[in-house]
Amino acid sequence: MSVAPKRPKGPPLNAMRAFEAAARHVSFVAAAEELNVTPGAISQHIKTLEGWAGTPLFQRNAQGVALTAEGQALVADFTAAFDQLADAARALRNLTPNPDFHIAALPAVAQLWLPKRLRQVRAQFPEITFSVTAMETPPSLAREMFDLSIFFGVPDGAADQVAVCADAILPVCAPTLLPEAKEDLTAVTHLHDQTWEEDWALWAAHSGAEVSQSKGGPRFSLYSLAMEEAKAGAGVLMGHLCLIEEALASGALVAVEETPCPTGRSLLIAQPHPARRRAETAEIVAVLSG
Repeated sequence: MSVAPKRPKGPPLNAMRAFEAAARHVSFVAAAEELNVTPGAISQHIKTLEGWAGTPLFQRNAQGVALTAEGQALVADFTAAFDQLADAARALRNLTPNPDFHIAALPAVAQLWLPKRLRQVRAQFPEITFSVTAMETPPSLAREMFDLSIFFGVPDGAADQVAVCADAILPVCAPTLLPEAKEDLTAVTHLHDQTWEEDWALWAAHSGAEVSQSKGGPRFSLYSLAMEEAKAGAGVLMGHLCLIEEALASGALVAVEETPCPTGRSLLIAQPHPARRRAETAEIVAVLSG
């Protein structure tokens, strides 16, 4: 007679994944954004794991969460385990003939900077399908199935990072609005992108110009929308030069002031660790950054 005893079960994989992300970010909200679930789902997964382990892994308070000593002791092993799982998933994906090449980019970059360069890349690699995902924060290239990410940030000299161009801003508008804007920049409508709320104040501090209504004016969740409004003559936009290069070249936008203000950031292309890169990655980065 065969014996089939019940075997002890480990904790749910999704609960362990939630703990690892929350522990790495020390935030349920950031973990939820990474895993595309709600913070409440992360909290429930953590409670499940704590119940299975019989000990709290996080301390909860009004300011957020913090790892307990027991939770902190688990972080390195969990991180290494999920790094290895991501590597295995990437290796499995790469078994597919000509798998899609996935690029993550800030929405403004995906809409305004990337298309012209992606056409050049597609021309050189017609056998590859390129997919682009617009997102507000850079993904973890160690975990997610992205082959590149393109975002603004402060260069840190990392080998996996390519600085394409320094970010600099200056006020721009439609040609029809230029005389009025040059006469009195404080009297025209200022357009704002919600991602870069500090642009007007930063430029004013750098240039010494008085911009009394820099906090007023319409706000847009997408920089491309703000740029279209500027083209339509709705107001003056603080233009990021690497994003508005085509609009300036075509004359759709013109500079109100000629001296740009550096923001301290750069447009950065981030690559996975060399062991996780596709064979074509270096050539694709060369075309995009050229």
